[in-house]
Amino acid sequence: MKVVYLSSEVVPFAKTGGLADIAGAIPKSIHELGVEIVVLMPLYGIIKESQCPLTRTNTQFDVKIGDKLKSGCVYKGFLPDTQVPIYFLDNEQYYGRKGLYNYPGTTKDFEDNSERFIFFAQGALEVIEKLKLYPDIVHCNDWQTGLVPVYIKTKYAGTECFKNTKTVMTIHNIAYQGVFWHWDMNLTGLDWGLFNWKQLEFYGKLNFLKGGIVFGDLITTVSKTYAKEIQTPEYGVGLDGVLLERADDLYGIINGIDYSIWNPETDKYIIANYGINTLNGKQICKRALQRKYNLPQRNVPIIGMITRLTDQKGLDLITNKFQDLIKTDFQFVLLGTGEQRYHELFQAYAKTFPQKVAVKLTFDEQSAHEIEAGSDMFLMPSRFEPCGLNQLYSLKYGTIPIVRNTGGLADTITDVRSCPASNGKANGFSFTEYNSDFLLATIIRAMGLFKNKAQWTNLMKNGMTQDWSWERSAKEYIELYKMLVKKNKN
Repeated sequence: MKVVYLSSEVVPFAKTGGLADIAGAIPKSIHELGVEIVVLMPLYGIIKESQCPLTRTNTQFDVKIGDKLKSGCVYKGFLPDTQVPIYFLDNEQYYGRKGLYNYPGTTKDFEDNSERFIFFAQGALEVIEKLKLYPDIVHCNDWQTGLVPVYIKTKYAGTECFKNTKTVMTIHNIAYQGVFWHWDMNLTGLDWGLFNWKQLEFYGKLNFLKGGIVFGDLITTVSKTYAKEIQTPEYGVGLDGVLLERADDLYGIINGIDYSIWNPETDKYIIANYGINTLNGKQICKRALQRKYNLPQRNVPIIGMITRLTDQKGLDLITNKFQDLIKTDFQFVLLGTGEQRYHELFQAYAKTFPQKVAVKLTFDEQSAHEIEAGSDMFLMPSRFEPCGLNQLYSLKYGTIPIVRNTGGLADTITDVRSCPASNGKANGFSFTEYNSDFLLATIIRAMGLFKNKAQWTNLMKNGMTQDWSWERSAKEYIELYKMLVKKNKN
């Protein structure tokens, strides 16, 4: 079985979010399980500047964008510490700038993003043909690759290279869809007949992700609960009806985490390593965290939070009840950036309550690891969360998650009320309704159990022994691939 994996960003080459982490990890795990896989992505300016060990190949290709012919060439590298080839599509006009999707330091999208990813979608298929890859599966990720399944079923249908190819379309966050004005249909080279409400048209505009959903052979997203949620008006962002029609072909597969990076037994960023049988190391990390943020070294629960400071992450719920929370005996450490109003609010709390609140309005890897290791609880009351990774990091570090029961948080966190901590399944605290009173009650409930050392230790060990590795995720993807290949042969 041959798989081609397409992503607009891949760690360590280019990253704006979780997609890059997934695209760097899943192909590696799939390859380790014996499946032949290659990765394709754009060659951004930042990759050239980073002097990654890449080799320019002799492969060149042309893509027609509207009535203009655009040329590209191909560079080759490997995912770090693997034999997984990664091919980079180079075009200086489209990718030789600073920034992946928007102007650096702003939220303003590049005006030609439609062209840039039409070029990537068609260019990827041209390169696959030229390299004679003959893929059984082309695995697409997010809107930037949404037109690939459309092209395979139309422009490239019946070609020797793609005659047996099936496509998987993965939605990492349905809020981002690649919606452009309708005249950009002219740039795609696709028949205008496809611009209708059942296929590419979306409220009078062109929607790349919708194309991937309609034309993909299978659709996946990053948790089972999120797969159900996005079929509803509340979470579907206008595509719920389309997804309902494809419900039989829609699967949820939880993301994994890399235990070579996120593991308290080997973590290079923390002051003391620890594991399930050496939990005293976590107390050393807790005291180090208190010292770093000038918090009194008391045995009160530390609630950690590493997040974007936006309403999507539940910041409105937290700030609604922070005055009540501050009356309890706890400490709070926050790391992240986001909306200015939340910056100002938490800075004010840190100034007013320096014995209880510490805030670092930035992001750095070491601080993230220190907070995961030194906190007793981790707060993630998201409005929606396709998968979430920090709750999985927290489980491994014996830091008990407090989450809203949505998306991937619902699939990974089992509340202690649903089963006793002693049975090995319960691993955190959750609430369902998006309501600040329920959030506060859940935090207070967690603080109550924190006083029972035996039960709390059981809860910690439950999370620390659970497997949320990428290998588990990769096995599920491979099963879907096999199912598609088998369908093809039948």
